[in-house]
Amino acid sequence: MWAGGRCFPAHKTGMAMIKTFKDRHGFARADVTLANWRTAPYSRWTFQNVRDFVPTAVIAAEVPAAEVPLASEAFLDAAMETGLAGSPTARAFLDFAHTDAFVLMRKGEIAAEYYAAHADPNAPHLVFSISKSLTAVLSGIFEAGGLIDPDRPVTDYLPEARGSVYGDCTYRDVLDMRVSLDFEEAYLDPYGAFARYRRAMLWNPPLPDAEPETLASFLLTLTKAERPHGGPFYYASPNADLLGVVIERVTGARFADLVSDLLWKPMGAKGNADVTVDAIGTPRTAGGVSMTARDLARLGELLRNHGVRNGRQIVPEGWIRDMQENGDRQAWQEGRNVDLPNGRYRSQWYQSGEADGAFCAIGIHGQWLYVDPSTETVIVKLSSQPEPLGDEENQDMFAFFRALCRRAI
Repeated sequence: MWAGGRCFPAHKTGMAMIKTFKDRHGFARADVTLANWRTAPYSRWTFQNVRDFVPTAVIAAEVPAAEVPLASEAFLDAAMETGLAGSPTARAFLDFAHTDAFVLMRKGEIAAEYYAAHADPNAPHLVFSISKSLTAVLSGIFEAGGLIDPDRPVTDYLPEARGSVYGDCTYRDVLDMRVSLDFEEAYLDPYGAFARYRRAMLWNPPLPDAEPETLASFLLTLTKAERPHGGPFYYASPNADLLGVVIERVTGARFADLVSDLLWKPMGAKGNADVTVDAIGTPRTAGGVSMTARDLARLGELLRNHGVRNGRQIVPEGWIRDMQENGDRQAWQEGRNVDLPNGRYRSQWYQSGEADGAFCAIGIHGQWLYVDPSTETVIVKLSSQPEPLGDEENQDMFAFFRALCRRAI
């Protein structure tokens, strides 16, 4: 460095402390692109840095504050009730399952936490399809306020949906994934309709010879399958993006601001969240939300407490009760794609159908929010699982969560 015309060497100790991006993460920043950001090993970093690749809108907390993780070695390292996937302890199972962040809350208090060496406890982590469940909670607030009636046709809210798959279904069909949609969630197909969908939301690079689409315009190109609406459960992410379009239409407000004002700040979130948006600002409400593990646990705790925090009703109790108790079991049995043999699906949430009354939100690459009212337990697991789908591991995950819920704190 220069001072008074003289050149002095940089402080060697300080320089030695500098770590390159590759030192920290095992790959160079230039190696990570829009084309590969959701693949391993890059996802260990990108799932906490989505805004480096995709435009986002901030879901503001009241007063963002850094949080210090709880030391919980005794809980994590105690012998498991049952050795899942050959894992003798909770920590071993979390390592096996590519976990980035884990929080267990009991009766509203954090009882155990785990963060991988590459994970930042205060960095928002992409939760993928848990975004759907968050969106439905917001929708429930407007349903209780009379702005949205689930039994009305989608076209009452979006007249331009006439002629698309959504032209003759109800909002309830969309909420419960019972739309007769000719669409496949082919996560690894680079050329089909799902790849078009990913390009429209700006999650994939554009094709040089393809006409750009926005997320909303893509949704209205989708067509109906050869079955009536209201039949078997058929999981399709575009449905949850349509919910976001409807919410913004009926309120005239941005999704990110609505979540911030009606849910995030009232429930006491400590960190800002965010949601990815397309080229014209349409939020990716089916899978674009990022948040910290602790704040996701706070959302689960709010629902466990019937939508009440500090005496204030934030989420309507009637909506929570409907989400927990209703949902068509036959529709689930005919179309389920998650291993919950007695389960149901209602308003973008999964119910166990078991005596414990557990319900959960699930996202690809290993994202979980699990709530067990019978033991007053909330569990969050955020991950960078290499493959999008791990359905063969779901039974292990449910067994793991149930074992943790039974464990004394």
